Amino acid sequence: MLNAMNVADAIKTRISTRAFLDKPVSEEQVRAILDIARWAPSGGNVQPWRTHVVMGAARRRLIETVKKAVADNPFANEGELEIYPPKLAEPWRTRRYDVGEAMYALVGIPREDKPARLQWLLGNYDFFGAPVGLFFSLDRRFDKPQWAHLGMFMQSIALTAIERGLATCMQEAWAARAATVSAFLGLSDGEQLYCGMALGYADPSAKVNELRSSRVEVDEFATFIAE
Repeated sequence: MLNAMNVADAIKTRISTRAFLDKPVSEEQVRAILDIARWAPSGGNVQPWRTHVVMGAARRRLIETVKKAVADNPFANEGELEIYPPKLAEPWRTRRYDVGEAMYALVGIPREDKPARLQWLLGNYDFFGAPVGLFFSLDRRFDKPQWAHLGMFMQSIALTAIERGLATCMQEAWAARAATVSAFLGLSDGEQLYCGMALGYADPSAKVNELRSSRVEVDEFATFIAE
């Protein structure tokens, strides 16, 4: 079912949904979303993205596999990508800190409760209950321009999902388990995993889904040169 929504509304409505209903999403629905998103722009029409969809029994097996890896070493980082610079400078550090604190406040987890915060973080590896998980990878021969194109493709998926009454969460947390996930998906050595995405129906009763992160005003990031 399609929602009557313009592009501006879809962009402003999209959030990182972190609680999903126990409601199935069919392969047909996922294919329909990807069929639209494939029209995302890419330089030279290279279309560098690769998408790996896990659902049903495969999703459950992946979750079990990753949970075992987490239990063996909860703080392992198998990723090759630095999701954030080692010492995130201002103003970016404060932006990241503020949205994290706002999220934990909504779910009632204080800063000093480290075990509860870790348990919440591990919810990423259950796709926050979403019935579909998508993973994105690129051929290692590609560089920064193609990573930008992948981002445009992922945004297209998220906006198309909204039009169809679905919600998403782009999950860079999966990068920390890149080796385990890549092995599960059967990726070749020439393919590099970026992140995951949860896809399903948002739980409207979940407090965490009330989170709306702020954005800076246009004049803080844009420079206009007219002469």
